[in-house]
Amino acid sequence: MDRADGPPLDALEAVFYVRDIDRDGDRLRYYGEPLVPRSSLGDELREPFRHAGYRVDLEAGREPYETVVVATPADGRIDGFPWPNLALLVATMVSTLFVGAFAWYYIPPADLAANPLLALRAWPFTAAVLGVLTAHELGHYLAGRYHGVDVSLPYLIPFVVPFGTLGAIIRMRGRMPDRKTLFDIGVAGPLTGLVATVVVTAIGLSLDPMTIPSRVVDSSAQVIVFNNPPLLDLIATALGQPTSYADPTKTVHPVIIGGWVGMFFTVLNLLPVGQLDGGHMVRAMLGRRQETVASLVPMVLFGLAAYLYFVRDLSINESVGLWAFWGLFATFIAYNGPANPADETPLGWKRQVVGLLTFALGALCFLLVPIQLLG
Repeated sequence: MDRADGPPLDALEAVFYVRDIDRDGDRLRYYGEPLVPRSSLGDELREPFRHAGYRVDLEAGREPYETVVVATPADGRIDGFPWPNLALLVATMVSTLFVGAFAWYYIPPADLAANPLLALRAWPFTAAVLGVLTAHELGHYLAGRYHGVDVSLPYLIPFVVPFGTLGAIIRMRGRMPDRKTLFDIGVAGPLTGLVATVVVTAIGLSLDPMTIPSRVVDSSAQVIVFNNPPLLDLIATALGQPTSYADPTKTVHPVIIGGWVGMFFTVLNLLPVGQLDGGHMVRAMLGRRQETVASLVPMVLFGLAAYLYFVRDLSINESVGLWAFWGLFATFIAYNGPANPADETPLGWKRQVVGLLTFALGALCFLLVPIQLLG
């Protein structure tokens, strides 16, 4: 059925008794009673409505027994060319190439200005960083499409040093139909991203080390040190590859930085607060008790910063500022909690186990002092 024909009423009436219809602009509300268990009503309608160009949401009706099926035109469908996504992809490729060439391949800025094509030497770095970030967001995207949720393609965000990007996001519209869908979309990103992270890290460890120019070795400028998360060390041990060298003119291949970025963003995304992946997952796993967990997150992050500063005697540039910033950020986003599903049916034990394993894998990416600015 084409979108112009409207929502597929035959599919709706097969599982839903329609008492009344209300139109609000392009949105249609069908008031009535499910002819199937309410927990499966969304699954029955999602696919035929999606093919017709509509997103389906379920709401409580005016009466206790009443259910409302809301059909909204899915304006986020890819029925045209995704120009904004492409433009941001190109911009982020450019930013990561130039940042990679300067910061990780040690090409002087004057040389890059004279010949911008030298930035292409950093293509492995760009492929590694964008590969893990895009894999993460595509995990969300594919899970959303599978469940018929209106989601966009990833929007990559260009930036400056040290990585040339701030990551990527996707847009989701409409209310989550149930906790199962919320969990599947939330967990798909970290799991897909971790798979890409492990692959990228393994590739980077197998590549020959980089030679640091003498002008860099002898420089007195500040140096950013990225310490190894446990997962990175585990992969290196399994492959029998080093992650550092006694020779100060040798360093690991920049592709490994892509793996480090994947691990770092996994930790941040799994914080169980707000619209982060961890917030969605814990909301699906624990229901409204997630609010209690989220309220503790800022205190834990501020506690980490205080511990590093007062006990470990580290400076603001040695991850103290990092955790303090994320404490403030978590406080801010806690007021905008995760999506609230229409159906509060608890998750089955299998998804609960997947959630616990995902958080355990995320813990392998955590490091108390991930970044230090020395010199």
